[in-house]
Amino acid sequence: MLSIAQVGETVLTQKANNIANIDAHIHTLATTMLDTLKAAKGVGLAAPQIHESIALFIMASHPNERYPDAPLISPTVVINPFILATSDIMEAGEEGCLSIKNQRYSILRHQWVDVRYQSLKGQWIEERLVGFIARIFQHEYDHLQGITIDQRARMQNSLTGVANSPKVDP
Repeated sequence: MLSIAQVGETVLTQKANNIANIDAHIHTLATTMLDTLKAAKGVGLAAPQIHESIALFIMASHPNERYPDAPLISPTVVINPFILATSDIMEAGEEGCLSIKNQRYSILRHQWVDVRYQSLKGQWIEERLVGFIARIFQHEYDHLQGITIDQRARMQNSLTGVANSPKVDP
């Protein structure tokens, strides 16, 4: 299991570098990240969270104690992602983060996102993600931009004027 960076660590504030070569190191890293994600009972994990400032994250939604209503999807490795388009409709939802222990925030996210990313085989994939899976993608994509969930909450607060205090994560 890998160590998960916590808010305040520099790696979480940096924009991640694109991956030029999907080699054996990236494959091994993805496997180890998935093991770390499962042990931490999360639904997503970005490489900067495990001290690697590269454009890679894993989405592995499944019902668990932190997200009992999460849909079940096969783990997806996302490399060098882009958000191509977003819905105009935003939805609020409670999110936690493995880099901020025991806190949840109400975060506005786009209802759907059209995305493009590479798979572990290097193939480019384009798809529309909806609902909770779109939320995971946006959350992990923020990590690649150097934005943590507490920063996202503060940005939303300044735009809406509504206080967004963290809640205790179960």
